Amino acid sequence: MKPNIIYIFADQWRKQAAGFMGEDQVFTPNIDRFAQESLVFNHALSCTPLCSPHRAALMTGRYPQTNGVYTNCKNGADVMLSPDEICIGDVLKEAGYQTGYIGKWHLDLPEQNECPEPESGAREWDAYTPPGPKRHGFDFWYSYGAYDHHLKPHYWKDTPEMIQVDQWSLEHETDVALDFIRTKGRGIDKGPFALFISWNPPHSPFELVPERYKDLYKGRELQLRPNISPDQLAAHTGEPFESGMDALLRYTRDYFAAITGMDEQFGRIWREVQELGLSENTLIVLSSDHGELMGSHGLMAKHSWHEESIGIPCLMSWRGTIKQGSTDVLFNSVDIMPTLLGLAGIPVPASAQGLNLSGDILGTSHTDISSVFLCAFPGRKEAIESYATLGLDNRKYGWRGIRTRKYTYVVHKGYTPGVEVQRIWYDLEKDPYQLHPVRMKERPQTGLLLALEEELQGWLDVTQDPFELV
Repeated sequence: MKPNIIYIFADQWRKQAAGFMGEDQVFTPNIDRFAQESLVFNHALSCTPLCSPHRAALMTGRYPQTNGVYTNCKNGADVMLSPDEICIGDVLKEAGYQTGYIGKWHLDLPEQNECPEPESGAREWDAYTPPGPKRHGFDFWYSYGAYDHHLKPHYWKDTPEMIQVDQWSLEHETDVALDFIRTKGRGIDKGPFALFISWNPPHSPFELVPERYKDLYKGRELQLRPNISPDQLAAHTGEPFESGMDALLRYTRDYFAAITGMDEQFGRIWREVQELGLSENTLIVLSSDHGELMGSHGLMAKHSWHEESIGIPCLMSWRGTIKQGSTDVLFNSVDIMPTLLGLAGIPVPASAQGLNLSGDILGTSHTDISSVFLCAFPGRKEAIESYATLGLDNRKYGWRGIRTRKYTYVVHKGYTPGVEVQRIWYDLEKDPYQLHPVRMKERPQTGLLLALEEELQGWLDVTQDPFELV
């Protein structure tokens, strides 16, 4: 019998921000207990630490170079997930699953890119995705494109009529999810269900979180990471942030408060699965799309190669089938789709570039993985235009890197034209906070760094990436 699948992923939740990790001072009692009953991935990584690219990789099992979603689906960039892509929702539906998607989608073209006054009321990066191929096999739909007003969210079902809600988005989406699980979970003769729940918080604006969670952190002393640099906070994504320690502490407390609220909502779903007696036939995955730098290296948000940006939590539970514990397998965004299908006993489409690691998870096989491929592209409107003015393809720039269990190796060519190429290497065992990078202007010639450079070139060849290591 195929398992039910509940895949929950939060936006901008870094792997360090869970109580059981013993790093950030955040309260997550439900997640901590869930971790004790789950398989915890020590090296789960976001191949492109930005919302839309990770989501596209998750859905297709393909890298941004292949699926075309190399930056966020937003105003000023005609980027979206093609209806022709084979996504996990398409495959699950074809295999007889009852499918559902709740929350942030952020894979459709913003409606205002094509119409200044769309019927749905969508504005800026937002979009109503109508029934059809752009929903990629998800039948139950309660979603939106991109909208960050967490305390007053909105959604669409199967018509352009906007559903406006006066409730914290995580709590409301959990209410909808619980109704779906209760309905489908009791439908014994209708086949298994697969529900994807995409929570926007703890994504900024960090302050948009209910006061009951903020109260837990008011006046509380926080020991911040030793790599923070609060004096001039900046973000590669262009978001404005206040600088200084007071501002960083305020952001951090609100970020932790949202995660504690997320923990409570996750606990509701987990308890419901147990109370319905579904635990032994339900695969639950709790993860995120990328991390949050929160002042590390003077940076906020994401889109960098640092551990706080690329590292994501990933916990899997399938009672009686997946053993409890932890794994050091390198698990990248593109591996999620083929691995979930593998766990469900469903053939993986030939289009997928990621690895089916279900055998590693179940203990029936071992995959030798030396590294995972990481990438980021200049995607802001002004950057795209500045490259185009010079007759350059912005997708040949940004940074590319690999992450092994011990090292991170990156070649950075900048987010704007004319930036000097840098090679950056970190020994994560000796320098887990990445405080002492080795920086080079020239290609390495011998030893470990040459091997890492050659490994990166191999990934560029495999993904047919136009990025050149010059």
